[in-house]
Parts: sequence; C-alpha cells; structure tokens
Amino acid sequence: MPMSLHRREFLIAAAGGAWATLIESNSLKGWHAEGKADWRVENGTIIGRQGPGGAAGDLFTDKTWSDFELECEWRMHYPGNSGIWFRYVNEKEAYQADILDQPSHPGVLAGSIYCPGKMFITENHDAATVHKDAWNKMMVRAEKDDLTVVLNGKQVSKIKDNSFHGPGSIGIQVHAGKDYDGMEIRVRGLRVRSI
Repeated sequence: MPMSLHRREFLIAAAGGAWATLIESNSLKGWHAEGKADWRVENGTIIGRQGPGGAAGDLFTDKTWSDFELECEWRMHYPGNSGIWFRYVNEKEAYQADILDQPSHPGVLAGSIYCPGKMFITENHDAATVHKDAWNKMMVRAEKDDLTVVLNGKQVSKIKDNSFHGPGSIGIQVHAGKDYDGMEIRVRGLRVRSI
C-alpha cells in the first residue's frame, strides 16, 4: 500500500520553506537529461532505464538548492546502481544518496553517500533498511556541512563534509554496464524544501 510521505515519522523537523513537488503527473517539465538513458514519467513516477548498449544517463532538475530537505520513494529492479544526486554542479562536484546493490562494492547498500573523488563517504551495511522488492522511503537533508540520509525510518548516513555547499541540482542516475542489464529505477513523491 503506498505510504504518504507527508505524514511519516522519519521527517526531520526544521523550520523551512514550502515544499515543492518536483514531478508532474506525466511530464518531465523542469528536468533535463544528460547521457543516453531512457527516461519517462507515468502517473507521477519517473522511470529510468539504460539506453542502447547499456548506456548510462542522468536526469537533473533545472532549479538548484544548497541547504534543503528532500523526500521521495524509490523502487529498483535489480541488479542496479542508481541514486539521488544533490548539490550537483558537474560530475566532479556533487553528492549522491546511493540506491545500489553491486558486486564491485559488496555490502554497500542504498542510503550510502557517494562523493566524486572520495568514493563512499558513508556506507550503509544494514540490509534490513532496504526493501528490495517494494517501495522505499528516503529523506536527504543537507545543511551546510551536515549531510543526513534516512531510509525507511532509520538514519543510515550522517556525516560532516565540506566538499560542496552548492547550490546544485537534484538528479536521478542510471548507471552503465552489463552488470546492470535490465535495471530500472522508479522514483515518486519527490519533493524538496529549502532550509
């Protein structure tokens, strides 16, 4: 049964701006794609798949945020490697709340935080926090150096890191490669507010 993100206990209370919904019902308005992944929207859900020949790609918001709270629900068809980019400026300046289960990093699970040039700056190893065959609720909070990820009601990542303060885009990744042949990422209920 779908769970409303508007009333769940995993929200971190903070004074902030109004929530902005980032997915229109059947449109990618306000987003732009980079790479060759296949992106579409169905009933308010963004769906991403590899492009021809296992090609990668990313989908980014046109707007940018620096300090914010973000909420979404996601579901992965595994094997897969995806994530929610935030404070994304370019491929070297960004963070990602990962959504993955990959052979090259066994045991590093969704909710870990990836930073280009540093790799994983936090790692979630708690398999009980990931619903592999169902929807997952994720919250990301970025305030100055403080980065937090809550997955299905449990804080799985928290770190101080001063690499990037933004502002940058929010995005969704589809990774390349045969290891992820057939992967599909679905994201819905994506909303953000400045703090």
